Amino acid sequence: MSNVNVLAVLKKYTMVIALVLIVILFQVTTQGKILIPQNVNNLISQNAYVFVLAAGMLLCILTGGNIDLACGSVVCFVGGIGAVMMDKNINVWISVLAMLAIGALVGVWQGYWIAYVKVPPFIATLAGMYAFRGLSNVVLQGYTVGISNTTFLNVFGGGADCFVPDFLGGGSLNMTCFAAGILIAAIYVAAILKNRISAKANGYEVAPLYSVIIKAVVICAVIVWLFYTLANYKGIPTALIWIAVVLLAYAYVTTKTTMGRYLYAVGGNEKATKLSGIDPRKPYFFAYINMGLMSGLAGILTVARATQAQPTFGQMYEMDAIAACFIGGASAYGGEGGIFGVIIGAVLMGIINQGMSIMGVEANWQKVVKGLVLLAAIIFDVMSNKKK
Repeated sequence: MSNVNVLAVLKKYTMVIALVLIVILFQVTTQGKILIPQNVNNLISQNAYVFVLAAGMLLCILTGGNIDLACGSVVCFVGGIGAVMMDKNINVWISVLAMLAIGALVGVWQGYWIAYVKVPPFIATLAGMYAFRGLSNVVLQGYTVGISNTTFLNVFGGGADCFVPDFLGGGSLNMTCFAAGILIAAIYVAAILKNRISAKANGYEVAPLYSVIIKAVVICAVIVWLFYTLANYKGIPTALIWIAVVLLAYAYVTTKTTMGRYLYAVGGNEKATKLSGIDPRKPYFFAYINMGLMSGLAGILTVARATQAQPTFGQMYEMDAIAACFIGGASAYGGEGGIFGVIIGAVLMGIINQGMSIMGVEANWQKVVKGLVLLAAIIFDVMSNKKK
């Protein structure tokens, strides 16, 4: 392999390498506690909102490095509405649909001003951050509202039974969870082979076989290890199912749909996109509607895990989502980034949070470290673009 190829691989997988090194660091400094089954489960459940919000934030960033500062406040607002509705004994599924609908409507509201009135996204969403934080306090009247509906809690990750049952009855090892991991790995390998065969049949250039095999082996090993680790605790947490549904949906949207191509095109060169006959307002509008919808889902997951809604929920959530995207390789200039990077960024943020918490690092110093990690990712992006 030439030096050029090695450098290209290192650049492409810089954050993956960084993630591996940070995991090893915390594995050593926490005496192996970071990767015990219960902590892996907590890592997923506690950071579910980061995965969900970062998936929506990615679409906003693709349009030209734009962000949504209001999503944390919307999480609190939507969660508060749902908690109050269930407290008044309104049907749980009507409450869930209302929360998602309100989140989407917030996205329509902000998307309209950004896409069609040309209000800068930073200003429009900053206004939303203040407004929806205030509305959260109005809805909750400054108090904490508890949630006791077991169906809601179990389905969205906050109840005692918020795990997929072990249908195979494996005893101490949840065989349903372990079998699911093996099945997912097999499906991934099948998809890789199918795409490679299809690409070669259509005359497209394909990656060298050895690189495909190495990548597939590594990813399959990670998948099997993750599900084996979860199987040693309680199995698959329902929060992981929601994360998987969101990430798969957005992976499809960004890579297989016309709107996905428009998002990248607008972020790459908006003027050229407009000259090619594409209305750039539609991708902006679409991105912020999706951001609102994901804020609604994140609100559901947040109040379910906490089993209550508080006026302070959602603070700094927007920063976690933005950081996950940029750390995962999304360009601050727009037009670059993907769901795989979002996963890496969100996991990296979660590992840093949990590792430092286990070590007893003060919360303020945790913020300092996360800020420096984000700055390093942005500097890497800026320097890469300068070289281009």
